[in-house]
Amino acid sequence: MASITSREIRLVSRPQGMPTAANFALAQTEVGPPLEGQVLVRNLYMSVDPYMRGRMNEGKSYVSPFQLGQPLEGGAVGEVIESRTPAFSPGDIVTSSLGWREYFTAGPEALHLVRGEIQPLSVYLGTMGMTGMTAWAGLTMVEVKAGDIVFISGAAGAVGSVAGQLAKLRGCRVIGAAGSAEKIRFLKEDCGFDEAFNYKTQSAVESLNQAAPEGIDVYFDNVGGEMLEAALATLRVHGRIIACGSISDYNTTSPQPGPTNLFNMITKRLTMKELIVSDWLDRQAEFKQEVGDYFRAGRLKHEETVVTGIDQAVGAFLGLFEGRNIGKMVVKLA
Repeated sequence: MASITSREIRLVSRPQGMPTAANFALAQTEVGPPLEGQVLVRNLYMSVDPYMRGRMNEGKSYVSPFQLGQPLEGGAVGEVIESRTPAFSPGDIVTSSLGWREYFTAGPEALHLVRGEIQPLSVYLGTMGMTGMTAWAGLTMVEVKAGDIVFISGAAGAVGSVAGQLAKLRGCRVIGAAGSAEKIRFLKEDCGFDEAFNYKTQSAVESLNQAAPEGIDVYFDNVGGEMLEAALATLRVHGRIIACGSISDYNTTSPQPGPTNLFNMITKRLTMKELIVSDWLDRQAEFKQEVGDYFRAGRLKHEETVVTGIDQAVGAFLGLFEGRNIGKMVVKLA
């Protein structure tokens, strides 16, 4: 097979504060045929996720930074076009971390075979992918159980919407916070949340006190900032906090002050556990079994916001910080 012209998104400068389109470039490259032991993959869907913002900074956090002038990376679902290894055949559907590009070649160690009959294939980037596993791991980590009152911030996003549904399946009462009337309807009508409030128009503390007068047991934190402060005020004694994300702080240019009521951690004997989903990969089979069974049985809803074309990928990523997604934000490439 001759070389294929592929488009990819490269990081050309490091954002200062909120990223802009000027930090990225759409470039063309030639992808040659696979070498012995490699496969050629055409990406069908790619993921954009808030955590990617941290990788755009120069300093290392829990993952290595993106390199200037190089294509970005992220979850993707693709189809094997040509194979020179017995591990894969043309037509196989695979996941990889080589998103932000239309085509690539790689060895078998970079790919994971998935079931192509499960639709939409983008579910492997959301409910049955890393965001779904993040939701499952967070609830498992703090042993969420029947009868718990669970509050989730960023509840209409990829992680929050799955976390709420899984908590309901465990027999919990679930309260969510989101940023629009449309998202509130989605949480209550589609995801089965018991209560949900618009944090842009309502006080979080007052809303939580109204929804759970006796307090909450678990806070699934995707936002940080004021929402964490509200949760600290309403958590009951021996409450648990799942520290999953802090999107309210990702684009700040100077350190932000911590919660003013952190002393509640002591007086209420609270537990806060930090979650990095890669720490849970040894339990991936357990996640796939439980969540896969729920999804195939129709008991778990997969919601996504889809944009089309790699030329729209940067806009989709920026949209995460403007609240333009309900459920998982994905980019359809083919």
